[in-house]
Amino acid sequence: MQIRFFRFFIFVLFINISFSAYSQKVDSRAASIAMKIDSLKKGGIILREEPKKPEISLTREQAVRFLQQKSDPRYWNDARNPLRLALNQLVYESSHQPYDSAKLFLEKFPFDSLYIPWDKFYIWEPLRLRIPAAREPRAVLRTDTALIYDTLALRLLSDSLHITEAPEIIPVSFSRMGLVDTTLMVVIDTLDEVRSSSSFFPFRYLDYPYQTDSIQTAVKLLMGYLEARDSSIVYFTGIGNAVTPVWLNTKSGDIMRFWLKNDLADSVTIWIGNTDRNTVGLYLEKGVSFKRPVMQGNYSDAKINLKAIDNSKLLSVQKIVTKPQYWKYRSEASFVFSQSALSNWVKGGANSISTALDITGYADYTNKALKLSSNNFARLKLGFMKSGTNPVRKNLDLLETNSKLNHKAFGKFDFSAIFLFKSQIAPGFNYTKVAGVDTAILVSRLFNPIIITAGLGLDYKPNKVTSINLSPFSYKGTFVRDKDIDQTKYGIPADKRSKNEPGASFMITNEYKPLKNITVTNRLQLFTNYINNPLNIDVDWEMIAVANLNWFTDVRFNTHLIFDDDTKTVEMDGGNPVLIPGTTTPKKTARIQFKELIGFSLVLRF
Repeated sequence: MQIRFFRFFIFVLFINISFSAYSQKVDSRAASIAMKIDSLKKGGIILREEPKKPEISLTREQAVRFLQQKSDPRYWNDARNPLRLALNQLVYESSHQPYDSAKLFLEKFPFDSLYIPWDKFYIWEPLRLRIPAAREPRAVLRTDTALIYDTLALRLLSDSLHITEAPEIIPVSFSRMGLVDTTLMVVIDTLDEVRSSSSFFPFRYLDYPYQTDSIQTAVKLLMGYLEARDSSIVYFTGIGNAVTPVWLNTKSGDIMRFWLKNDLADSVTIWIGNTDRNTVGLYLEKGVSFKRPVMQGNYSDAKINLKAIDNSKLLSVQKIVTKPQYWKYRSEASFVFSQSALSNWVKGGANSISTALDITGYADYTNKALKLSSNNFARLKLGFMKSGTNPVRKNLDLLETNSKLNHKAFGKFDFSAIFLFKSQIAPGFNYTKVAGVDTAILVSRLFNPIIITAGLGLDYKPNKVTSINLSPFSYKGTFVRDKDIDQTKYGIPADKRSKNEPGASFMITNEYKPLKNITVTNRLQLFTNYINNPLNIDVDWEMIAVANLNWFTDVRFNTHLIFDDDTKTVEMDGGNPVLIPGTTTPKKTARIQFKELIGFSLVLRF
């Protein structure tokens, strides 16, 4: 360690001696460094002085592109800075044709060639009807045998009977009634867009009638506005260096003084101003008069006649008044009937008859001004069947309403309130054997049970045929007031007649058209109880597939799946109930409820 320290001390001492020994060469070394710095400056490596400003030369296209880049909002602290707005307007005016050219083009443009008739925005379909109509006979011919109506019959009868005298013509006032075949064109749907087959048509499509009239009205209004607002500057010059600027269309009323000179430098004062729109006024200074040459021997007063010329006229714009249609209604009713009859059928079977009625009414409300919309529908499904020797039984029964009120929130999301009501109208029975005897047990009747769901949340509509509704603040109530019905089948405790569940509701509604004449509608409703088993989710899913054969007949396939953990049914094994081990009590479990219906239906849409 000592040896290393000694070596380091000797090395430092040697360096100090070397510096002191070469101290006499300091001046020459400084001069060498200065020469190196000058070389670096000349090479552009060291820049201590401000460089000479280069000469900047741009073409019009280069200037437009440069200012477009510098107008990018990313370069500015405030995108609304007046300098940036002025640069944007300068770039636009420099890269587009002058307004006068655009004005001339718009004034001569044939807007009538863009017109698409209003009836092209609707889908029409013929509707054949037989309506009563009165037919007035032209005259009556009185004969000995009969009364003949109509002039054609009169001529034929005259020829056959060889009537030589003019028959007595009796005018009548009564008419005959009859049914006449009539075809009416009715609107069945509204088109979202209409295209024109003309190659001259500039738009891809129009989405509502009289749109080109609105364009023409807006163009005239804005052209008149620009003509009244915009100003042009005119410079008056003469002999000498005087330049007088005058603004036109400013309507300021300012008057500028101008010295009108001749070649002898004599001058007279006049006043120049913008007295009226598109008009320049010239006024002679008070006290100034003109003198004719001496040879003429007389004087003449100079006068400048002013005449206001207005070549522009704002056409009167007729306001287009549109009456909004807030409510839209539609209804649909379908009836399915099927029947089978067997006689001496070796393979076995039973005679059967079944019917099903499905009526749905829709009422939709839209108010764009208030940002409100509402979708509502009410539905009634009722069906009966008779098989073999069994009496008529109900196999389909549903009474429901579904209402949703939305207020625009943001994007494709709406604040939403929902209300759902489900029940039935006819008594329902479970058929079982008690002591070997067929027995019907009452399980439902009108408004027993009633299921009500209400909620508040958000509604998301990614497109016109899909709605996704989430209501985290929801309530579901189940009510059975009839004491003849076992309320425990619907999850209600034995000592109560109602069940109240706070929770969350989730609904999806979608309408899908895989083909032009096929429509598949899905409605999925989910509900979870915050208090009791929130992971046990109630499911209600209905799917309706419709294939239209013609305007009054279609094929329908309907499925309905329900799962409610609180609704339990008796397990059966070979027609016998499964008992709880060690007891005589039947075992009840929650199982999937499923219903399916397919058939040809007669449809009425109104």
